[in-house]
Amino acid sequence: MSRGRVRFKTLDRAGPAGLEIGDLLVPPGRVAERVDFAGIFGNDRPVEVEIGSGKGGFLIQAAARRPEHNFLGIEYVGKFAMYVADRAARRGLTNVRVLSVDAGHLFIHRVPPASIDALHVYHPDPWPKKRHHKRRLFQPAFVEAAIRALKPGGRWYIQTDHPEYFEVIRDLTGDRPELQPMDFADREGATGLPTVQTNFAIRYGQGGESIYRLAFLRRTARGESQ
Repeated sequence: MSRGRVRFKTLDRAGPAGLEIGDLLVPPGRVAERVDFAGIFGNDRPVEVEIGSGKGGFLIQAAARRPEHNFLGIEYVGKFAMYVADRAARRGLTNVRVLSVDAGHLFIHRVPPASIDALHVYHPDPWPKKRHHKRRLFQPAFVEAAIRALKPGGRWYIQTDHPEYFEVIRDLTGDRPELQPMDFADREGATGLPTVQTNFAIRYGQGGESIYRLAFLRRTARGESQ
């Protein structure tokens, strides 16, 4: 996701609902062995995860619109994770948590099976140079882990403006029997989620460049236990 520059002053006092940044930032050590979503949020409400939260444009709006769901934003860059947590604290969003770790590693090694209700990946870094492709989020092991983490009936939404990366993502996800393609537009209508407002989406959408989207419903594959 495009992030750009960020300048902000952190809260010098608790925000609404008595929230402080530290209440919403999850220490990496908390997920060193396993991600315990109920422990992180203090309840067992449905969990939605966004990988690459950037400045929090989607995460903050989605959490405000759906207070009955928990939202975890994973943002590798620490200062942006703090920025998102600050925004959420200022708005009193008790259903937001922010984690600054490598998302691919987390999903492959730490996220339990059937623990996530929705996964959002918007404008992941395309790492366009061939020698850097190994750094891309979408690798076979990550796709396998993401599918495993989704509950049956869970949803996976993907958006990018990079055509070559889109083809890679589509090749990795398109033939998976556990994933049933669905209309990305259902994201707004059926779920009430906001339009993605990343810097890339705003700039390129207005400039006439293409935006590529995929959406999947997690189903139980043949031979897979419920």
